[in-house]
Amino acid sequence: MKTMPMKSKPNPKLAARKAAGWLALGLVALLVPRLIGSNQYTMVLATTVLLYAVMASAWNIIGGMAGQMDLAATAYLGLGAFTAGTLLIRWNISPWIGMLLGGLVAAGFAVLVGYSLFRFGVTDVWYALSSSALVEVLRVVFLLWEDVGGPVEKYLPFHNWSLYHMRFGSYVPYYYIILGLLVITLLVNDRISKSKLGYYLLALGESEDAAEVLGVDARGCKLKALMIYAFIVGATGGVYACLYGFIHPNVFSGLQGTEVAILGIVGGMGITYGPLLATVLLVSGREILRSNLSGEIESLYLAVYAVVLILIALFRPTGVATLLDDIYRRFKRTGENHVSEISTNSTSL
Repeated sequence: MKTMPMKSKPNPKLAARKAAGWLALGLVALLVPRLIGSNQYTMVLATTVLLYAVMASAWNIIGGMAGQMDLAATAYLGLGAFTAGTLLIRWNISPWIGMLLGGLVAAGFAVLVGYSLFRFGVTDVWYALSSSALVEVLRVVFLLWEDVGGPVEKYLPFHNWSLYHMRFGSYVPYYYIILGLLVITLLVNDRISKSKLGYYLLALGESEDAAEVLGVDARGCKLKALMIYAFIVGATGGVYACLYGFIHPNVFSGLQGTEVAILGIVGGMGITYGPLLATVLLVSGREILRSNLSGEIESLYLAVYAVVLILIALFRPTGVATLLDDIYRRFKRTGENHVSEISTNSTSL
Protein backbone atom coordinates (compact mmCIF):
# COMPACT_ATOMS: atom_id res chain seq x y z
CA MET A 1 0.00 0.00 0.00
CA LYS A 2 1.31 3.40 -0.98
CA THR A 3 1.64 6.14 1.59
CA MET A 4 0.47 9.62 0.80
CA PRO A 5 3.25 12.19 1.20
CA MET A 6 2.67 14.80 3.86
CA LYS A 7 3.74 18.39 3.53
CA SER A 8 6.14 19.21 6.33
CA LYS A 9 8.87 21.66 7.11
CA PRO A 10 12.05 20.89 5.16
CA ASN A 11 14.77 19.19 7.15
CA PRO A 12 18.15 20.68 6.07
CA LYS A 13 20.13 17.75 7.47
CA LEU A 14 17.96 15.17 5.76
CA ALA A 15 18.07 17.09 2.48
CA ALA A 16 21.86 17.33 2.71
CA ARG A 17 22.14 13.58 3.32
CA LYS A 18 19.92 12.80 0.36
CA ALA A 19 21.88 15.17 -1.86
CA ALA A 20 25.16 13.59 -0.74
CA GLY A 21 23.77 10.11 -1.44
CA TRP A 22 22.61 11.04 -4.94
CA LEU A 23 25.93 12.77 -5.62
CA ALA A 24 27.87 9.67 -4.57
CA LEU A 25 25.63 7.49 -6.73
CA GLY A 26 26.12 9.85 -9.67
CA LEU A 27 29.90 9.77 -9.31
CA VAL A 28 29.88 5.97 -9.25
CA ALA A 29 27.70 5.90 -12.38
CA LEU A 30 30.05 8.31 -14.16
CA LEU A 31 33.04 6.14 -13.28
CA VAL A 32 31.54 2.82 -14.42
CA PRO A 33 33.04 2.95 -17.95
CA ARG A 34 36.43 3.76 -16.43
CA LEU A 35 36.13 0.81 -14.03
CA ILE A 36 34.96 -1.60 -16.74
CA GLY A 37 37.66 -0.57 -19.18
CA SER A 38 37.60 -2.03 -22.69
CA ASN A 39 35.25 -4.94 -21.92
CA GLN A 40 32.49 -4.22 -24.44
CA TYR A 41 30.19 -7.02 -23.22
CA THR A 42 30.14 -5.58 -19.71
CA MET A 43 29.62 -2.13 -21.21
CA VAL A 44 26.57 -3.38 -23.11
CA LEU A 45 25.28 -4.92 -19.89
CA ALA A 46 25.66 -1.65 -17.98
CA THR A 47 23.95 0.26 -20.80
CA THR A 48 21.09 -2.27 -20.86
CA VAL A 49 20.61 -1.86 -17.11
CA LEU A 50 20.34 1.91 -17.55
CA LEU A 51 17.89 1.44 -20.45
CA TYR A 52 15.58 -0.65 -18.30
CA ALA A 53 16.02 1.82 -15.44
CA VAL A 54 14.80 4.68 -17.65
CA MET A 55 11.73 2.74 -18.77
CA ALA A 56 10.90 1.47 -15.27
CA SER A 57 11.36 4.95 -13.75
CA ALA A 58 9.10 6.43 -16.44
CA TRP A 59 6.57 3.64 -15.76
CA ASN A 60 6.56 4.72 -12.11
CA ILE A 61 4.65 7.86 -13.14
CA ILE A 62 1.67 6.01 -14.62
CA GLY A 63 1.97 2.73 -12.73
CA GLY A 64 3.55 3.53 -9.38
CA MET A 65 1.80 6.83 -8.74
CA ALA A 66 -1.46 6.57 -10.70
CA GLY A 67 -1.86 2.82 -10.10
CA GLN A 68 -2.46 1.98 -13.79
CA MET A 69 -0.96 -1.42 -14.61
CA ASP A 70 0.46 -0.39 -17.98
CA LEU A 71 2.27 -3.15 -19.90
CA ALA A 72 2.87 -1.19 -23.10
CA ALA A 73 6.35 0.24 -22.44
CA THR A 74 7.81 -1.49 -25.50
CA ALA A 75 4.99 -0.15 -27.66
CA TYR A 76 6.24 3.38 -27.01
CA LEU A 77 9.88 2.26 -27.18
CA GLY A 78 9.22 0.73 -30.61
CA LEU A 79 7.38 3.77 -31.92
CA GLY A 80 10.29 5.96 -30.88
CA ALA A 81 12.83 3.57 -32.40
CA PHE A 82 11.00 3.34 -35.74
CA THR A 83 10.44 7.11 -35.89
CA ALA A 84 14.10 8.00 -35.26
CA GLY A 85 15.42 5.09 -37.34
CA THR A 86 13.19 5.76 -40.34
CA LEU A 87 14.00 9.49 -40.33
CA LEU A 88 17.72 8.67 -40.31
CA ILE A 89 17.55 5.97 -42.98
CA ARG A 90 15.31 7.83 -45.42
CA TRP A 91 16.09 11.50 -44.92
CA ASN A 92 19.36 11.53 -42.97
CA ILE A 93 17.70 13.41 -40.10
CA SER A 94 19.80 13.28 -36.95
CA PRO A 95 18.58 10.90 -34.21
CA TRP A 96 18.93 13.80 -31.76
CA ILE A 97 15.93 15.29 -33.56
CA GLY A 98 14.40 11.90 -34.30
CA MET A 99 14.32 10.87 -30.64
CA LEU A 100 12.33 13.98 -29.72
CA LEU A 101 9.92 13.40 -32.60
CA GLY A 102 9.70 9.75 -31.58
CA GLY A 103 8.76 10.84 -28.08
CA LEU A 104 6.02 13.07 -29.50
CA VAL A 105 4.71 10.25 -31.72
CA ALA A 106 4.64 7.87 -28.75
CA ALA A 107 2.94 10.46 -26.51
CA GLY A 108 0.35 11.27 -29.19
CA PHE A 109 -0.41 7.60 -29.74
CA ALA A 110 -0.66 7.03 -25.98
CA VAL A 111 -3.15 9.88 -25.60
CA LEU A 112 -5.34 8.53 -28.42
CA VAL A 113 -5.43 5.05 -26.90
CA GLY A 114 -5.52 6.22 -23.28
CA TYR A 115 -8.38 8.63 -23.85
CA SER A 116 -10.51 5.83 -25.29
CA LEU A 117 -9.69 3.43 -22.45
CA PHE A 118 -10.16 6.01 -19.68
CA ARG A 119 -13.31 7.37 -21.34
CA PHE A 120 -15.00 4.00 -20.97
CA GLY A 121 -13.65 3.40 -17.48
CA VAL A 122 -11.17 0.63 -18.37
CA THR A 123 -8.95 0.11 -15.30
CA ASP A 124 -7.11 -2.52 -13.30
CA VAL A 125 -6.67 -5.90 -14.97
CA TRP A 126 -8.59 -4.88 -18.10
CA TYR A 127 -6.30 -1.92 -18.62
CA ALA A 128 -3.30 -4.23 -18.21
CA LEU A 129 -4.68 -6.67 -20.78
CA SER A 130 -5.51 -3.86 -23.21
CA SER A 131 -2.05 -2.31 -22.98
CA SER A 132 -0.42 -5.73 -23.39
CA ALA A 133 -2.53 -6.43 -26.47
CA LEU A 134 -1.51 -3.05 -27.88
CA VAL A 135 2.13 -4.20 -28.05
CA GLU A 136 1.22 -7.27 -30.11
CA VAL A 137 -1.03 -5.27 -32.42
CA LEU A 138 1.79 -2.84 -33.20
CA ARG A 139 4.22 -5.71 -33.78
CA VAL A 140 1.91 -7.24 -36.40
CA VAL A 141 1.21 -3.87 -38.02
CA PHE A 142 4.90 -3.10 -38.43
CA LEU A 143 5.62 -6.62 -39.70
CA LEU A 144 3.06 -6.06 -42.48
CA TRP A 145 4.03 -2.42 -43.11
CA GLU A 146 7.10 -3.14 -45.23
CA ASP A 147 7.71 0.49 -46.23
CA VAL A 148 8.69 1.23 -42.64
CA GLY A 149 9.01 -2.15 -40.93
CA GLY A 150 8.76 -5.60 -42.45
CA PRO A 151 10.15 -9.00 -41.41
CA VAL A 152 13.73 -8.07 -42.32
CA GLU A 153 15.93 -5.80 -40.19
CA LYS A 154 16.47 -2.29 -41.52
CA TYR A 155 20.00 -1.26 -40.64
CA LEU A 156 20.91 2.30 -39.77
CA PRO A 157 23.74 3.82 -41.83
CA PHE A 158 27.06 3.27 -40.08
CA HIS A 159 29.26 6.29 -39.41
CA ASN A 160 32.24 5.68 -37.19
CA TRP A 161 32.17 8.24 -34.37
CA SER A 162 29.55 10.53 -35.89
CA LEU A 163 27.85 12.69 -33.27
CA TYR A 164 25.28 13.89 -35.81
CA HIS A 165 24.20 10.34 -36.65
CA MET A 166 24.59 9.16 -33.01
CA ARG A 167 26.76 6.31 -34.24
CA PHE A 168 29.91 5.43 -32.34
CA GLY A 169 32.60 2.77 -32.42
CA SER A 170 32.11 2.10 -28.70
CA TYR A 171 29.21 1.59 -26.31
CA VAL A 172 30.54 4.16 -23.85
CA PRO A 173 28.82 7.19 -25.48
CA TYR A 174 25.49 5.36 -25.45
CA TYR A 175 25.99 4.61 -21.77
CA TYR A 176 26.39 8.31 -21.00
CA ILE A 177 23.47 9.33 -23.23
CA ILE A 178 21.11 6.89 -21.51
CA LEU A 179 22.54 7.91 -18.12
CA GLY A 180 21.54 11.48 -18.96
CA LEU A 181 18.02 10.28 -19.85
CA LEU A 182 17.86 8.44 -16.53
CA VAL A 183 18.83 11.57 -14.59
CA ILE A 184 16.13 13.55 -16.41
CA THR A 185 13.55 10.82 -15.73
CA LEU A 186 14.39 10.72 -12.02
CA LEU A 187 14.15 14.51 -11.80
CA VAL A 188 10.76 14.42 -13.55
CA ASN A 189 9.60 11.73 -11.09
CA ASP A 190 10.74 13.79 -8.12
CA ARG A 191 9.17 16.96 -9.50
CA ILE A 192 5.83 15.30 -10.15
CA SER A 193 5.77 13.54 -6.76
CA LYS A 194 6.03 16.94 -5.03
CA SER A 195 3.48 18.69 -7.25
CA LYS A 196 -0.30 18.89 -7.20
CA LEU A 197 -0.41 16.38 -10.07
CA GLY A 198 1.63 13.93 -7.99
CA TYR A 199 -0.76 14.16 -5.03
CA TYR A 200 -3.70 13.62 -7.38
CA LEU A 201 -2.03 10.61 -9.00
CA LEU A 202 -1.26 9.03 -5.63
CA ALA A 203 -4.87 9.57 -4.59
CA LEU A 204 -6.07 7.92 -7.79
CA GLY A 205 -3.72 5.02 -7.17
CA GLU A 206 -5.24 4.48 -3.72
CA SER A 207 -8.89 4.79 -4.74
CA GLU A 208 -10.06 6.34 -7.99
CA ASP A 209 -13.69 6.58 -6.88
CA ALA A 210 -12.79 8.34 -3.63
CA ALA A 211 -10.44 10.74 -5.47
CA GLU A 212 -13.17 11.67 -7.96
CA VAL A 213 -15.61 12.34 -5.13
CA LEU A 214 -13.06 14.82 -3.75
CA GLY A 215 -12.95 16.60 -7.11
CA VAL A 216 -9.91 15.05 -8.80
CA ASP A 217 -10.12 14.96 -12.62
CA ALA A 218 -9.21 11.28 -12.92
CA ARG A 219 -9.19 11.11 -16.72
CA GLY A 220 -7.16 14.28 -17.18
CA CYS A 221 -4.55 13.37 -14.54
CA LYS A 222 -4.09 9.84 -15.89
CA LEU A 223 -3.74 11.16 -19.44
CA LYS A 224 -1.04 13.60 -18.33
CA ALA A 225 0.84 10.81 -16.55
CA LEU A 226 0.48 8.49 -19.55
CA MET A 227 1.68 11.19 -21.94
CA ILE A 228 4.80 11.96 -19.87
CA TYR A 229 5.62 8.27 -19.49
CA ALA A 230 5.14 7.56 -23.21
CA PHE A 231 7.21 10.57 -24.27
CA ILE A 232 10.19 9.54 -22.13
CA VAL A 233 10.09 5.92 -23.32
CA GLY A 234 9.54 6.99 -26.93
CA ALA A 235 12.52 9.35 -26.83
CA THR A 236 14.59 6.52 -25.34
CA GLY A 237 13.57 4.40 -28.33
CA GLY A 238 15.60 6.66 -30.63
CA VAL A 239 18.75 5.93 -28.64
CA TYR A 240 17.78 2.24 -28.54
CA ALA A 241 17.72 2.10 -32.36
CA CYS A 242 21.17 3.68 -32.63
CA LEU A 243 22.56 1.49 -29.87
CA TYR A 244 21.72 -1.74 -31.70
CA GLY A 245 22.10 -0.31 -35.21
CA PHE A 246 18.83 -1.57 -36.71
CA ILE A 247 15.06 -1.46 -36.35
CA HIS A 248 12.76 -4.50 -36.41
CA PRO A 249 9.19 -5.15 -35.24
CA ASN A 250 10.49 -7.53 -32.57
CA VAL A 251 11.20 -4.43 -30.47
CA PHE A 252 7.45 -4.57 -29.71
CA SER A 253 7.96 -7.28 -27.10
CA GLY A 254 5.16 -8.07 -24.68
CA LEU A 255 7.58 -9.92 -22.40
CA GLN A 256 9.87 -6.90 -22.03
CA GLY A 257 6.89 -4.62 -21.48
CA THR A 258 5.74 -6.85 -18.64
CA GLU A 259 9.25 -6.93 -17.19
CA VAL A 260 9.34 -3.13 -17.05
CA ALA A 261 6.14 -3.17 -14.96
CA ILE A 262 7.61 -5.89 -12.73
CA LEU A 263 10.68 -3.75 -12.06
CA GLY A 264 8.47 -0.82 -11.11
CA ILE A 265 6.41 -2.95 -8.73
CA VAL A 266 9.40 -4.74 -7.18
CA GLY A 267 11.20 -1.43 -6.67
CA GLY A 268 8.31 0.10 -4.78
CA MET A 269 5.13 1.68 -6.13
CA GLY A 270 5.44 5.45 -6.31
CA ILE A 271 8.98 5.59 -4.87
CA THR A 272 11.27 7.67 -7.07
CA TYR A 273 14.41 5.58 -6.72
CA GLY A 274 12.58 2.24 -6.39
CA PRO A 275 12.59 1.20 -10.08
CA LEU A 276 16.27 2.16 -10.38
CA LEU A 277 17.19 0.01 -7.39
CA ALA A 278 15.15 -2.94 -8.66
CA THR A 279 16.71 -2.66 -12.12
CA VAL A 280 20.26 -2.58 -10.80
CA LEU A 281 19.59 -5.66 -8.66
CA LEU A 282 17.40 -7.73 -10.97
CA VAL A 283 18.45 -6.90 -14.53
CA SER A 284 22.18 -7.02 -13.81
CA GLY A 285 21.63 -10.18 -11.73
CA ARG A 286 19.62 -11.75 -14.54
CA GLU A 287 22.31 -11.06 -17.12
CA ILE A 288 25.06 -12.38 -14.85
CA LEU A 289 23.04 -15.55 -14.23
CA ARG A 290 22.36 -15.95 -17.93
CA SER A 291 26.03 -15.70 -18.86
CA ASN A 292 27.10 -18.12 -16.10
CA LEU A 293 24.27 -20.67 -15.99
CA SER A 294 22.80 -20.94 -19.49
CA GLY A 295 25.77 -22.93 -20.72
CA GLU A 296 25.09 -25.63 -18.15
CA ILE A 297 21.29 -25.94 -18.27
CA GLU A 298 19.31 -23.96 -20.83
CA SER A 299 17.17 -21.21 -19.26
CA LEU A 300 18.20 -22.18 -15.72
CA TYR A 301 18.77 -18.48 -15.04
CA LEU A 302 15.04 -17.86 -15.58
CA ALA A 303 14.20 -20.29 -12.79
CA VAL A 304 16.62 -18.56 -10.41
CA TYR A 305 15.26 -15.16 -11.50
CA ALA A 306 11.69 -16.34 -10.84
CA VAL A 307 12.60 -17.63 -7.36
CA VAL A 308 14.11 -14.25 -6.48
CA LEU A 309 10.90 -12.49 -7.58
CA ILE A 310 8.79 -14.88 -5.51
CA LEU A 311 10.93 -14.26 -2.43
CA ILE A 312 10.59 -10.51 -2.85
CA ALA A 313 6.83 -10.85 -3.28
CA LEU A 314 6.59 -12.93 -0.09
CA PHE A 315 8.91 -11.03 2.24
CA ARG A 316 8.97 -7.48 0.82
CA PRO A 317 5.70 -6.92 -1.10
CA THR A 318 5.97 -3.15 -0.65
CA GLY A 319 9.18 -3.10 -2.73
CA VAL A 320 12.90 -3.38 -2.16
CA ALA A 321 13.20 0.38 -1.78
CA THR A 322 11.25 0.20 1.47
CA LEU A 323 13.91 -2.19 2.79
CA LEU A 324 16.50 0.57 2.45
CA ASP A 325 14.15 2.96 4.24
CA ASP A 326 13.79 0.49 7.12
CA ILE A 327 17.56 0.00 7.35
CA TYR A 328 18.11 3.77 7.33
CA ARG A 329 15.54 4.33 10.09
CA ARG A 330 17.08 1.53 12.18
CA PHE A 331 20.58 2.97 11.91
CA LYS A 332 19.24 6.43 12.63
CA ARG A 333 17.38 5.19 15.71
CA THR A 334 20.46 3.29 16.90
CA GLY A 335 22.63 6.39 16.48
CA GLU A 336 20.14 8.58 18.33
CA ASN A 337 19.96 6.06 21.21
CA HIS A 338 23.76 5.93 21.34
CA VAL A 339 24.02 9.71 21.50
CA SER A 340 21.33 9.78 24.19
CA GLU A 341 23.23 7.21 26.29
CA ILE A 342 26.47 9.20 26.02
CA SER A 343 24.63 12.38 27.02
CA THR A 344 23.04 10.61 30.01
CA ASN A 345 26.34 9.14 31.17
CA SER A 346 28.16 12.46 30.91
CA THR A 347 25.39 14.18 32.88
CA SER A 348 25.57 11.59 35.65
CA LEU A 349 29.34 12.03 35.88
